[in-house]
Amino acid sequence: MTRLTPRQQAVLDLLRERATESAPPPTLTGLCRLLGLRSRGSLHKHVQALIAAGLVEPLDRQHGGIRLIPPAPAPDTLPFLGKIAAGRPIDAFPQAETMTVPPHLRTARPCYVLQVTGDSMCEAGILDGDFVVIEHRDSARNGEIVVALIHGEETTLKRIKQEPGRVTLLPANQALLPASFAPEDVAIQGVLVGQMRAYR
Repeated sequence: MTRLTPRQQAVLDLLRERATESAPPPTLTGLCRLLGLRSRGSLHKHVQALIAAGLVEPLDRQHGGIRLIPPAPAPDTLPFLGKIAAGRPIDAFPQAETMTVPPHLRTARPCYVLQVTGDSMCEAGILDGDFVVIEHRDSARNGEIVVALIHGEETTLKRIKQEPGRVTLLPANQALLPASFAPEDVAIQGVLVGQMRAYR
């Protein structure tokens, strides 16, 4: 691990404190002010050392500041991106969370986890409250269960059927009807590869 000087540690502590408070990353000028330094030049070597250590990264030239590099997730964790409807489509909002997932429930490709709300996939064994592991893909084979983005604003979990000029999203619940869309109105965001359930 890189040994930091007191000034470098002070910069790092300040960035961590601001991240905890959800404050925006400071500019270099702002950092100087917060640390009581007179010029950006005196701060530059400390910032470069933190960048070299892989602890911070520079922002775009227009912002002119730095931000913390998020720690890499543990090998057995995946991003948890919130809830998805297995019924009426709802948004799946990204969250700054991870979830432990056994290796046999994921693939070698990038994956993420969503929590199911609703019962439209109950006859496929996917119940309200289940966690599903999704392989990030923008295409799927007919019959696969997918995360579909509808009209660019709503997400849903359904089995997919693709035909020339039409995409049909099929629920697994006899009480509900399939919904058909023009191909340009549906974007595949991933394919179901695993499932987890808590019995408590």
